[in-house]
Amino acid sequence: MNKLEQQRREKCQQIRRMGIDPYGGRFPNTEPAQSVKNRYIDGQEGQHARCAGRIVLLRDIGKLIFITLRDSSGAIQLGLSKQLLAEQWELVKRIDLGDLVGAEGALGKTKTGEITIWVEQLTLLSKALLPPPEKFHGLADVDLRYRRRYVDLWANPETMQRFLKRSALVASIRAFLHQQGFVEVETPMMQAIAGGAAARPFITHHNALDIDLYLRIAPELFLKRLLVGGMEKIFEINRNFRNEGLSTRHNPEFTMMELYQAYADYRDMMDLTESLISSLIETHCQGPLLPFGSMQVNWARPWRRARYSDLLEEYAGCRIDDIPAVRAKARTLGIDETQMEDAVVINEVFEAAVESNLINPTFVLDYPAELCPLTRTSKADPRYAERFELYAGTMELANAYTELNDPDVQEANFRRQLRGLSADESMARMDEDFITALKYGMPPAGGLGIGIDRLVMLLTDAPSIRDVILFPLPKPAPAGQMPESLEETDASS
Repeated sequence: MNKLEQQRREKCQQIRRMGIDPYGGRFPNTEPAQSVKNRYIDGQEGQHARCAGRIVLLRDIGKLIFITLRDSSGAIQLGLSKQLLAEQWELVKRIDLGDLVGAEGALGKTKTGEITIWVEQLTLLSKALLPPPEKFHGLADVDLRYRRRYVDLWANPETMQRFLKRSALVASIRAFLHQQGFVEVETPMMQAIAGGAAARPFITHHNALDIDLYLRIAPELFLKRLLVGGMEKIFEINRNFRNEGLSTRHNPEFTMMELYQAYADYRDMMDLTESLISSLIETHCQGPLLPFGSMQVNWARPWRRARYSDLLEEYAGCRIDDIPAVRAKARTLGIDETQMEDAVVINEVFEAAVESNLINPTFVLDYPAELCPLTRTSKADPRYAERFELYAGTMELANAYTELNDPDVQEANFRRQLRGLSADESMARMDEDFITALKYGMPPAGGLGIGIDRLVMLLTDAPSIRDVILFPLPKPAPAGQMPESLEETDASS
């Protein structure tokens, strides 16, 4: 136990000896701090307020203490005077930064114009035994902000605002889709066969049945079963799990919105995607030009629509059907293409040479069919699949298909994809039940997946996916390198 924690524990014991529970009970009928400030009428007598929150700033000037109290809505100043709180002054002198308190009193303004609750009754609700950091952003190990999100949320108001905005964005997505006639559904998170995407799954074990199961990598095959069942417009917002690497754009556990619409195709999905995201920007953002790191992303409609092959030629300088040129380009990009199939080499070159140029929202259309085993091929040219990916800020944001509903073609695609896969890769077993479902007849449909975490990154200017996930998966801390508490200078001591 460090010195600062020991000092706070001593104060806690002193408070108990005063007959006060330092972890007090309910404090009802509170008002959000921002609401109090909004309703304040300058100069009007008889205004009162009752708030609860955490102490994030404390200035002790003897017989007067000023506190900044923060709740989820914002912050408000408390004024504590020895004259008003004579019977509670011994308690007041033992409160610290980070403590949770309830306060009630007259509402007024200081000489500097700060709206202030002049506290007539103070209630200690929770004594903080660990001090907050003096400057949370200044910590040498910024990883602590993710490991201790419970501190980050109240120590950094912008963090709280980002997650409140995330919640509002997801609520707006649901409202938009409900308005369009979509029904929200839930599909299994544990699956006997990991399917619907190419990724390495997490494996778990069901003891009662004595079988291995997989945390889902995608809900696609179950959502399509619902199309077979007659649910024509469906969506799901939920978690996917992929046993792969960590980066600023990848977390093993992430949130996807996936939807399917019967009797539609990928062109309908483009229109829906553009309308949905544009509505979010109109409601939650300040205009269509938004910063994202060092970039400015212009979300003004209409968005660019460009064929995969045209973009490859524009930015990589090679035609998609000139395989020797594509392989030569791959080598100049440092890609070892010797053991790769042609379609894979093409896509590696696309990712390396094209994606970094796609700053403004761009629909990339018509992918090589070999890359798209669940997608209907183009009737005009079966070498290409009716698939798009939406890019913005150089990131893939959405993926959509005209869904393949021919059971024989789907089975053949699965079998071709299975060749050469190792046992720990996804889709290493055929989902026979999905093929059976298709044999009953699945309507032609369009399908769309949008990465919620990446969308929030783009609309809140978050540099890392870890900034928009409340509890991202942390890397194991080296032994002996995690501090017992966060370094600080305690202004209340």
